[in-house]
Amino acid sequence: MADLSIDFCGIKSPNPFWLASAPPTDKAYNVVRAFEAGWGGVVWKTLGEDPPAVNVSSRYSAHYGKNREVIGFNNIELITDRSLEINLREITQVKKDWPDRAMIVSLMLPCEEALWAAILPLVEATGADGIELNFGCPHGMPERGMGAAVGQVPEYVQMVTSWCKKHTRLPVIVKLTPNITDVRAPARAALAGGADAVSLINTINSITHLDLDRMVAFPVVGNASTHGGYCGSAVKPIALNMVAEIARDPQTRGLPISGIGGIGNWRDAAEFIALGAGSVQVCTAAMLHGFRIVEEMKDGLSRWMDAQGYANIAAFSGRAVQNTTDWKYLDMNYHVIAQIDQDKCIKCGKCYVACEDTSHQAVGRSVDEAGIRRYEVIKDECVGCNLCEITCPVEACITMVPQPSGKPYMNWTQDPRNPRAEPVTA
Repeated sequence: MADLSIDFCGIKSPNPFWLASAPPTDKAYNVVRAFEAGWGGVVWKTLGEDPPAVNVSSRYSAHYGKNREVIGFNNIELITDRSLEINLREITQVKKDWPDRAMIVSLMLPCEEALWAAILPLVEATGADGIELNFGCPHGMPERGMGAAVGQVPEYVQMVTSWCKKHTRLPVIVKLTPNITDVRAPARAALAGGADAVSLINTINSITHLDLDRMVAFPVVGNASTHGGYCGSAVKPIALNMVAEIARDPQTRGLPISGIGGIGNWRDAAEFIALGAGSVQVCTAAMLHGFRIVEEMKDGLSRWMDAQGYANIAAFSGRAVQNTTDWKYLDMNYHVIAQIDQDKCIKCGKCYVACEDTSHQAVGRSVDEAGIRRYEVIKDECVGCNLCEITCPVEACITMVPQPSGKPYMNWTQDPRNPRAEPVTA
């Protein structure tokens, strides 16, 4: 059986599944239940200076799909609203009772070195395995110079990270905000400040929907609302891209990454790990389905690793990074066309409508004497865009088939159609 244990920048864990800093990790009761369910570690909900934060009611909203499936989750909750003393006492006891689990403590303080210097020894005394610097919270407390107000300024990221490295022996993980143009900039700054790892992504600024009768967004607080942090399965594509950008950046390549954002099953976790993550953090899926989802995550990942011949997490961590590149380096001579499996086709016509109305008119439609519809790909018109495959409701009914070109690899920088093409040398 595959070995799921990890060593993430010196932090050992029996499996890569950690609960992210959020409501599920706000108190000992929750964390103990999570460990009993099998989670490999937790990032304790963000601690700050006393007096503690004050939260509002209500705090959450959601973006729904069909049948009220939660696609995206929005929250305006702040950091812990419990005292620092209570949190530190509970962290100490939980780590004592569960020594084999990863215990990371999230911190968010104003940009004053003295405040960081004061709290770090207190956290270290709990026996915690590491700290995570919350530079990503997109709402609340900007007046204190906290959260995304720090994470959006690389100079601040480097400065605070360096303070923490000076005042603690614990591994320092920097949690990055996605609310920025280029996530590589704060990642590079974190590394320059001495960070042992980064974690990403934190939540994305969002408003999920409105009450059109009251003309106010959700979540409603009295007669008003505000933007909050968006998470859940909807943010996974954004998170994967940002993880990959850091993993393949020459300046940050090799920097340990804890992947966060829309992870709800073993496959999601495997994708983050393949793009360079050494651990994965989960929040929304646990909030929607409970802590026991980790059982299926561990079982599924282990079975897949066994089937693929991966003995441990390190065996496939980062394996997809080498196959992730800039658009200009893709092979211009590679071509695929769609193929419809007539035995699987249910004659719904979605591929035809999508291609005819919005794409390349490459799907033909015919009706025989019995009134039976048939859809065929017009090969000479198909550009291999994948739209028909995406719109088809039947899995594997439409496949994209590579076409032999007889031409060697050629990227856009070499393409003669590019007015700035580079000369091709033999």
